[in-house]
Amino acid sequence: MEGKGGFFDLLKSARLMMDRAKTMRSMLVKRTVQGSSGAGLVTASMNGTGELLGLKFDRLAITPDDPEMLADLIVAAVADARRKIETLKAETLREVASGIDPALVGLDLDALL
Repeated sequence: MEGKGGFFDLLKSARLMMDRAKTMRSMLVKRTVQGSSGAGLVTASMNGTGELLGLKFDRLAITPDDPEMLADLIVAAVADARRKIETLKAETLREVASGIDPALVGLDLDALL
């Protein structure tokens, strides 16, 4: 009988984690991070789930003679924002797990977020 109690506790923990993950996902959608490159020549804004919300350019970043530079600055700014999102998501995952090993219950919290 003890085995069943452990199993049901495990299911309860999995359900609790899924509910928390949904809550945290809705929180991440509302969070915004800024990534930049070229000493602030390009800034990328993304929400906590990785959706690109906007790009801002300093006039100095827009040079008709070197469009590749602008492209590189955009890529670098987006990559910077993504790194910040990964940090935010890692913090969020620790909160969601709150002492429960997601692998133990077979959940991929990153996929839920």
